[in-house]
Amino acid sequence: MKHLNIVLAALLGFAALSAQADVTNAEKLAKKYTNIAKTVNPAFEGGSAEAGKEFYNREIKQFKGNASTEGKSIACASCHTANPADKGRHIITGKSIKPLSPVVNTKRFTNLDHVEEKFTKHCTEVLGSDCSAAEKANYITYLLTEKTPTPKK
Repeated sequence: MKHLNIVLAALLGFAALSAQADVTNAEKLAKKYTNIAKTVNPAFEGGSAEAGKEFYNREIKQFKGNASTEGKSIACASCHTANPADKGRHIITGKSIKPLSPVVNTKRFTNLDHVEEKFTKHCTEVLGSDCSAAEKANYITYLLTEKTPTPKK
């Protein structure tokens, strides 16, 4: 029994460390984008959760591309919900999407190359071009503030 308690304690400790590591990865990535943004615009002061939330919820009218979204306005929140700590659903495929918040979804920022790929893909799909370093820094800073999924009714 004592051995089981030690194993459980070790596993819980590892899970907590793993969650912290992904938050740390997200923070490091936000800092990287902040530094890049500052080289482009020295007045950029760093990631802003408020600006990130605005960016996350900003609706962009779709002109070309997928017939399912053409002519509609979409935002990150269209698939990822108004609260990035909640599970989302792809607006075209209906596929379930795990929460964006690295605090809630401990696997969200484990692979930084994957994060870059997703930024490039989704920014191009929604905005029509890649996101700026400032937008990415703000976006991640906002995601880090969202820690609590919306209570189910």
